[in-house]
Amino acid sequence: MSLPKGLAEEVSRNLVMVARLIDEDPEQAYAYARIALRLASRVAAVREAAGFAAYATQKYSEALAEFRAAKRMTGSVELWPVMADCERGLGRPERALAMAGEPEVQKLDKAGQVEMRLVAAGARRDMGELDAAIVTLQSPELASNSVQPWTARLRYAYADALLAAGREDEAREWFAKTLEADKDGATDASDRLAEIDGVEFVDAAVEADVEDDVDADFEDDEDDEDDEDEDDAEVAAAERASDQAEYYDEDDDEYEPVDEPEVDVTDEIVVIEDDERDKA
Repeated sequence: MSLPKGLAEEVSRNLVMVARLIDEDPEQAYAYARIALRLASRVAAVREAAGFAAYATQKYSEALAEFRAAKRMTGSVELWPVMADCERGLGRPERALAMAGEPEVQKLDKAGQVEMRLVAAGARRDMGELDAAIVTLQSPELASNSVQPWTARLRYAYADALLAAGREDEAREWFAKTLEADKDGATDASDRLAEIDGVEFVDAAVEADVEDDVDADFEDDEDDEDDEDEDDAEVAAAERASDQAEYYDEDDDEYEPVDEPEVDVTDEIVVIEDDERDKA
């Protein structure tokens, strides 16, 4: 509302594209956010959108700067958990833990406090403190049977921490509870359950392709067998021909060609005496 009408519409269009693309194509969303930031850097909503776009593309230093700017402009603490998570992304989990203990956390709504708990547990895991991460996630929100927008993510984080600690039976129970709360399929709890149970899913389309490949290979084998039969027949014919043919090798000293007798076919019967046969 603080911008001229034409500029406001241009900035709004870019912010809409950020919202549409940030999950599917974060790099493109980031590009739109940079345009909006160039047009209206003094608008808190623009700084916040630019922060989330940078966060989605793992540009944590840039995201943190934008979130801090938005916080200064609005005075709101609602970005506090994601700011702490940026500290984790920058390899500074101890700073994230420090932020989890700041007074700003008490000003967050229930969703924000749960989010802060998730970030703190993640920071504990970053520091190799797995048992502490599990304890951090244990809370009234985790134990509640009421399903809230944050329930699936909280249960999933707890199950994943349990599994990392080698507590497989408990992890399986909490992955199952996650699946009950995850109506939108935001987590891969079903896959994690299947992995624990040793179940392997096969894509029907992939299986059909494999069967087609097997059939094609079988047909190729049959064709190869037919070709081999034809080759064998040709070899056999060649061997028979070689048995009937006479080969002469001039380099073979032991080879003495045999002259074929000339046969004079007549109607007369020729009688050859014994002496003449001996001479022959």
